[in-house]
Amino acid sequence: MSQRPFILDPLFRSLTALPGVGPKNAKLFEKLLGGPKVLDLLFHLPIDFIDRRFSPKIKDAPNGRIATMEITVGKHFPNARRSAPYRVQCSDETGTLNVTFFHANKDWIKKQLPEGAQRIISGKVEYYQGQAQMVHPDIAPPEERASLEAVEPVYPLTQGVTNKTLRKAMDGAIGFVQPLPEWCDNEYKKRNNWPDWHSAVHDVHHPPGANGMDPNHPARARLAYDELLSNQLTLALVRDRQRKKAGRTFNGTGELRSKVTAALPFELTGAQKRSLDEIDSDMSAPYKMLRLLQGDVGSGKTIVAAFAMLRAIESGAQAALMAPTEILARQHYEGLKPYLETAGVRAIILTGRDKGKARDTMLAQIRNGAAQVIIGTHAIFQDAVTFKDLGLAVIDEQHRFGVHQRLALSEKGKGTDVLVMTATPIPRTLTLTAYGDMDVSRLDEKPPGRKPVDTRLIPSEKIENMIAGLKRQINNGARVYWVCPLVEESEKIDLAAAEERYDILKHFFGADNIGLIHGRMKGEEKDAAMAKFITGETSILVATTVIEVGVNVPEATIMVIEHAERFGLSQLHQLRGRVGRGADKSYCFLLYHGPLGETAKERLATMRETEDGFVIAEKDLQLRGAGDILGTRQSGIIEFKLAIPSEHAELIAAARDDARLIIDKDPKLESKRGQALKTLLYLFERDQAIKYLGSG
Repeated sequence: MSQRPFILDPLFRSLTALPGVGPKNAKLFEKLLGGPKVLDLLFHLPIDFIDRRFSPKIKDAPNGRIATMEITVGKHFPNARRSAPYRVQCSDETGTLNVTFFHANKDWIKKQLPEGAQRIISGKVEYYQGQAQMVHPDIAPPEERASLEAVEPVYPLTQGVTNKTLRKAMDGAIGFVQPLPEWCDNEYKKRNNWPDWHSAVHDVHHPPGANGMDPNHPARARLAYDELLSNQLTLALVRDRQRKKAGRTFNGTGELRSKVTAALPFELTGAQKRSLDEIDSDMSAPYKMLRLLQGDVGSGKTIVAAFAMLRAIESGAQAALMAPTEILARQHYEGLKPYLETAGVRAIILTGRDKGKARDTMLAQIRNGAAQVIIGTHAIFQDAVTFKDLGLAVIDEQHRFGVHQRLALSEKGKGTDVLVMTATPIPRTLTLTAYGDMDVSRLDEKPPGRKPVDTRLIPSEKIENMIAGLKRQINNGARVYWVCPLVEESEKIDLAAAEERYDILKHFFGADNIGLIHGRMKGEEKDAAMAKFITGETSILVATTVIEVGVNVPEATIMVIEHAERFGLSQLHQLRGRVGRGADKSYCFLLYHGPLGETAKERLATMRETEDGFVIAEKDLQLRGAGDILGTRQSGIIEFKLAIPSEHAELIAAARDDARLIIDKDPKLESKRGQALKTLLYLFERDQAIKYLGSG
């Protein structure tokens, strides 16, 4: 097995090898950087800078600007109260300036600014009652002027780590950086005017000024590209490995599909037909299918998945559909069962709730093939579940699972095809970084007859007017979702909790007319509350975001989202997608607590202006960044340290094309550039990808 090249060893040393980082504050550094290595520090980029190059005389120093000046220390004016300002009068040949300290340590100030001494001071000049002053400046003797960096980068910090401590450690870390073999394509590097890797690392931590902070500055862009290339090369290797695994051909007879088509109360859209053609083409090819089916809320992904499953069943194999929550799994089961029964196909549902004899019976049916379609939660890829012949694995809401779970389910059969579905429209740039190992089909049309949802912004002080309006609508038979962001009152965050809101609304609408669903309830309780809402026994369902994905009650026409300003755009869009599914006009009320920040204003305005999930996803990426959209914490999807997907879209596409070209020409990375690319993969800790090299 290949090992990490020794040239990288210094970068993988412990942070404690750096000046100023001892065992005690190493833990603080690790918390800040997300890792214990020198490399983690080098990949921690500055977010701002202090420019000390402006060096005026006192009389020429403008208000509000950072200035660096040489002064003579004059009289000290201490204050008896520690909280009151301590002033030191300083001067040059043009005038006087007060250096001011709050909560002062008098001994320290006298040591730093002894009367009569010459000093260099640097800080923001402000005028107070007509007198120039500088509060808590940086101070150095004239002979140590160089210790005040002309342009000092400012980093994200954590409590206990100062910018000064971090800079000292960073200078030590940069000392460990040495030239590495060049993995970038020479022509592309030259065209973009990029430095070598080691120069780029030095330059991002010694920015020349404002332009050094620009994500497209040559040094920053170079490092972003390196990270993106390691990501795309890994995905290309995974894809190549999966493609080389023996697949199967599922040709199908079309007989079962014809029966279901005849029973459908609607025509498939053009986008559904196009996606099915792409899936059919993959399933009839001899390699394994790895396809992502992206569709906006209500675009009809489930029926496309059902037709794909029928193709596998027509070829004598089984199909499985895995959903992220029990509610969604049950809903898929209830929705698909009538169509599958029409075709004479036996479907079962398996979740973590199934125990004892009932579970044993189901496991036996999966094992002997009596169960042709198996729908469930992650319970279906556990070790105890053995399929007779799993031909197709459909995974719903992939971003709730990781790549490992995707692979684990596909390993349950021989040459199993994989179809992944998501109702969270993902911007193209993120599709490439998160799903670059897959082919993509997009459902970009909605079935005919779906009406737009009337979206309105309502300030929280008008909540009683809104409740009065809801009463009138409910009296006319309307059903309402009311979504709250928390399950129970939090002392730290003053948000309306679901349980509290449920108690309040009972007074307005009566206890019998209102249901409650949240993530901490038992499965049976959730099912019971959902069933009452579906049948109309209750008119209002108070819920947390547990209903965000996939819940389908066509009779529900009103969505109230409380504290809408706290939700991300994609999540707001998903929640709004729960209404507008029937023939009646639907409304979405975004209840917000002001005053709103600029981002929240933009987010809510976007919701009012468009229902196009792909437009909303691009805007969400711009406002929030990749990790939040994909719910990275639970998905195993990469969060970048150096690349910014919304800023580096062109680099992502270039890295994808470059990676595919590399794998086509040099699949085992044996050429001179191939060897350098292995170093790149080790640098970004893609050791797993290196194991895929040349493996079947």
